[in-house]
Amino acid sequence: MKYLVRKRCARKINSFYKNVSCKYRHSYSQELMEKNVNDAFDSIYQIERTLLRREPTISRWANYHMVNTDKWYFAYTIDSDTITIEDACHAQNMHEKESSNL
Repeated sequence: MKYLVRKRCARKINSFYKNVSCKYRHSYSQELMEKNVNDAFDSIYQIERTLLRREPTISRWANYHMVNTDKWYFAYTIDSDTITIEDACHAQNMHEKESSNL
């Protein structure tokens, strides 16, 4: 299996932990941030191996497969022997976006 991680996915993982490091700058070390980022990327390589495919729970991922770890949800496609990870969402942010059509 080949894995292709889209920039959008990588950006979401990196920006989530960058925001955590800004919010908790006195207690969240650079080393811990790097470990969390690496753990998130490492979990991608378990897709279709040990992580079970699920039906998407948010509408913007309706055309993808979905999988989750304890902290991250990933939307992905499979084409032949390539798994493309299209998007990522941290578990605490996993909800439909509210529309502001007031």
